[in-house]
Amino acid sequence: MKKYKELLGGLVVIVAGVLYWIFGYDKPESPEPAEPDSPKVVTSVAAPAGLDGLLEIPVLTPDGRVVTHRAYVSSYNTETLIPNWVAYELTAEETEGARSRDGMEFRMDPNLKGVPQAMREDYSGSGWTKGHLMPAADASFNSTAMGETFYFTNICPQDETLNAGDWQYLEKKVRQWANRYGSVWVVTGPIVGKNRYGTIGEREVVVPDSFYKALLIRKKNGSYSAIAFVMDNDDERYFLKDCYLNINDLESLTGIDFFPGLDDTVEEKVEGTVRLSDWGLR
Repeated sequence: MKKYKELLGGLVVIVAGVLYWIFGYDKPESPEPAEPDSPKVVTSVAAPAGLDGLLEIPVLTPDGRVVTHRAYVSSYNTETLIPNWVAYELTAEETEGARSRDGMEFRMDPNLKGVPQAMREDYSGSGWTKGHLMPAADASFNSTAMGETFYFTNICPQDETLNAGDWQYLEKKVRQWANRYGSVWVVTGPIVGKNRYGTIGEREVVVPDSFYKALLIRKKNGSYSAIAFVMDNDDERYFLKDCYLNINDLESLTGIDFFPGLDDTVEEKVEGTVRLSDWGLR
């Protein structure tokens, strides 16, 4: 009988402990989920001599080697081996050029000697074309300027259908807008995104997921208007009315600060809206 009481007492202690655990014990709270890392702060760098005040030049960052040519400025990324962006002003007079691109060859940029660059061999057999960011036709006013558009600081791997199709159509529209308004400021480049296409060549040239153009014009009344376009790097159809966005949205997408030369109050208004009538879109 005594043994039975001792056993019963032990069971009571155990049950009491369990009940205390369930109802009376303050369990440690689960740790709060960690907050995502804050967005990286992009550090700007000073513009090289001659670039200050040019409306087409974005805020410069350390990840780009800036190289200046007759017709364009490029921020070349020596990690991805493609430009971060290419910027230029295209005037109505320049669209009247008629130089031929016959005999011009793609080659490394001689202004970046000793710097890692893509080469023609990287594109050979890759299935991707050598896509100009500043089209050669925009530099047809001067043979030397046109030849410089074939430097790899102006080139990205681009889908052949896009290169010869809707992207080329957009390039032609840019020339029409330059004629209409007297000039257009252009910033164009790749969006690496998730890099779903990987790299090409021995040097591992990054293939972008998409491409963008940011455009700015000044109308006769002195006011500015801006628009951007994004097209994926594939063989789908891209109608301009379906792939436009405002500059603020493009900045969020790319992390690039476009048209910083505008007065702050003007920039805020211009980059947050799109006036489709200014661009012949409905």
